[in-house]
This record gives sequence, structure tokens and C-alpha cells, in this order.
Amino acid sequence: MIHESNYLITGVFGTVISAMCCFTPILVMSLSVMGLSAISTYLDAILFPAMAFFIIITLVGLWKKIRT
Repeated sequence: MIHESNYLITGVFGTVISAMCCFTPILVMSLSVMGLSAISTYLDAILFPAMAFFIIITLVGLWKKIRT
């Protein structure tokens, strides 16, 4: 059984990382430095669902923490 704090830590960490990649040009700049700037057109299709997934994990962690 996974402890509720693991959900919370994973959710918050994943949300912060995916938000940094979505709303700041960190990932786009690093891809262009590596010569992979053509991939940057597909980032929104991956990062927005990933951020939603991690927000849901955070909410599940909070719900489990409140319930116990």
C-alpha cells in the first residue's frame, strides 16, 4: 500500500516540473541547444495532460491525508 504522503510528494513534484516546462521556455531552449527544436511543436500535447495527471495525483494525496 502506498502511503498518502508519497502521493502528495509525487504529485506536487510532478506538477511543478511539468508547469515549469509548460510555462517557461526552459524545455524549448534546451531542445534547441541539442538540435531538437522540431520536437517543441508537440510539447503541449504531452505536457498539459501530464500536468493534469500530476494535479489529480496531488488531489488524491490530499484527499487520503484528510481522510486519515
